[in-house]
Amino acid sequence: MASLRELYPIPEIDSCWTVPQDFEASFDWEYDDGRKQMMHLYQKGKDMQWDAVERIDWRLALDSENPMGMPDESSTIYHTSAWRKMNEAERIEIRRHSQSWTISQFLQGEQAALICAAKIVQQVPDIDAKFYASTQVMDEARHVEAYKKFVAGFGVAYPMTKPLQTLVDQALRDSRWDMTYLAMQVVIEGLALAAFGSIRDLAKNPLAQQVNAYVMEDESRHVAFGRLTLKDYYPELTQAERDEREEFLVEACYLMRDRFEAKEMYEHLGLASDELFEEQKNSEFMQHFRSMLFTRIVPIVRDIGLWSNKIQTAYSDMGVLGFADIAYETLVEMDEARARELDEMNRLNREKYVADTAALGAAAQ
Repeated sequence: MASLRELYPIPEIDSCWTVPQDFEASFDWEYDDGRKQMMHLYQKGKDMQWDAVERIDWRLALDSENPMGMPDESSTIYHTSAWRKMNEAERIEIRRHSQSWTISQFLQGEQAALICAAKIVQQVPDIDAKFYASTQVMDEARHVEAYKKFVAGFGVAYPMTKPLQTLVDQALRDSRWDMTYLAMQVVIEGLALAAFGSIRDLAKNPLAQQVNAYVMEDESRHVAFGRLTLKDYYPELTQAERDEREEFLVEACYLMRDRFEAKEMYEHLGLASDELFEEQKNSEFMQHFRSMLFTRIVPIVRDIGLWSNKIQTAYSDMGVLGFADIAYETLVEMDEARARELDEMNRLNREKYVADTAALGAAAQ
């Protein structure tokens, strides 16, 4: 299929979105050796490049009744009276749309990350950071490629949500390079990592597992990149400048916490109602899900030094302050280990496919 635009069920979606920008492109004439940790990350970024066409087994199909093989309990609507009133055909349709909506938001976020990473290459003053950001540009292009192909298999797709669009717009319009890092590398990608992980770990469909696991392997490095850069930079700021970053961060976190309500999807399906949204919002599952989304963000925010009473009060209000003690490096190692496990499963499945094909050919002779 050439264009996902044809799969958007929501009318009057523009074919493109433009964001005016005003920032300086920075050249580094020193060409020094760079920070050891940053250059190590850059080398890792080069070494771990992969091909979405080759690494993912696209022969794997999506289930027509439950595309990603997700447990119904992982859907917010499952915890409402609307779900209990549905017949099986209606539940099949909501599974397809809700899962496609989620993957569509991943796709939209990856294109936003692609554009933000390209902006970082231009803006950031240090050559080592430019080097690494350039590998992220390639990563994000690959992620857009993979998620576009994946979401096409659902037969329906959704445009970017308003909360995500608002934050991306702010990240791109702001002329300060660190604000792009803070919005994209820390908040958007940190939250996305947790959402990717829920599908990687709960989905029964191997294609869904692969796409999300392989993207996570890259995204873990991207968040580490933001952490390393901002941890070096933020001690140089004045208190007033730090206060401004913290104000933005609190607003961004609340904005992203509410981005998974999927109101436009429910409106399209004729299910939108104050009662439905209230039931979802107050369900124990939604409260747990919203908290889980911050497992990657909170320890990074603490590490980069934006850890005032204002930040801690906001995270306490969200019920996520306890995530500050999570060892981020351990999560990265787990992401890479899971990707290797799926690579091995892929290898065995392909060897079996070749052997089975050869056996069929021999039997036909």
